[in-house]
Amino acid sequence: MSAAGLDEYSVSEWIASLGIGAVSPFTFQRIGNGQSNLTFAVGDAGGSKWVLRRPPLGTLLASAHDVVREYRILSALQNTSVPVPKMLAVTEDPAVSDAPLVLMSHVDGVVIDSVATADALGESLRRAVGLSLIGALSEVHRVDLGSVELVDLASHKPYAQRQLKRWSTQWERSKSREVPAIDALGKRLAAQVPEQQELSLVHGDFHLNNVIISPSDGSIVAVVDWELCTLGDPLADLGGLLAYWPEAGDSVAGPFMASTLPGFPTRDELVAEYARNTRRDVSSAGYWEVLALWKLSIIAEGVMRRAEADARNRADAGAPTTSLIDDIVARAMSTADAVGL
Repeated sequence: MSAAGLDEYSVSEWIASLGIGAVSPFTFQRIGNGQSNLTFAVGDAGGSKWVLRRPPLGTLLASAHDVVREYRILSALQNTSVPVPKMLAVTEDPAVSDAPLVLMSHVDGVVIDSVATADALGESLRRAVGLSLIGALSEVHRVDLGSVELVDLASHKPYAQRQLKRWSTQWERSKSREVPAIDALGKRLAAQVPEQQELSLVHGDFHLNNVIISPSDGSIVAVVDWELCTLGDPLADLGGLLAYWPEAGDSVAGPFMASTLPGFPTRDELVAEYARNTRRDVSSAGYWEVLALWKLSIIAEGVMRRAEADARNRADAGAPTTSLIDDIVARAMSTADAVGL
């Protein structure tokens, strides 16, 4: 059966022509729980493996899901301390695909995409993973933008205001229902923007599902899914990680529950480790956590809309539900109250 979104014959010819030692025939299998850009495992007759990425199917919002831009970012990071897959090729040839494709190396390791996967690691390894996440994030924020030629990747204007404007616009364009709390949160966030202290590379979607870990020591062997990468306040990435890091005692859970298992550091411990690693002032982390939860609810609405419009975009884990999105919004509101927003 053909993989949805790929002309397997044309893509196979393209891969075979790249001079990377790939041997026909090829297999293509959708992987990951990602509900945005589609990711496929590619195998060849010789047992070699690669990873292929393309935008989602259907009508897309402008600037979203730009895999060519993602290829540029990952290519720039090849010789830095940030662990990333090796970039091999990109094509925008309509004879190969109806959308751009990026081919990269396959990285051996584990993606903690479920509670069961996290549970199999054991308590001490889970703690190592949590601390390694902060180590990898710190390296992202240490990248010298000039030396990797990413100074022009995005605007240098204050990041919070850019995020608020962008995601408010996305919300108006993609929403399928009214959610007054999202509008209210946007106003609260706009009223109390912290002053930006510096400009760094920002991954934009940094959490457990978007890293590959070593099952032997919990180290991060690759940071993936860079489609939301930009330039901005590094604390935004820390807030994003916190938003995706539910704890066992939270009254509102989700969307990913793995971090509720014993061993994983608490959100407070993650913040403290980041402060220790980077020597940055982390007093605005709570603001960025609320902004990330607000943004996450908007992204989830868009994913739900795309899955409803075209079932081929639905990952094996399913699409977000209105109930899950309402829970995310509720946690955003309670967090905003807790941090005095």
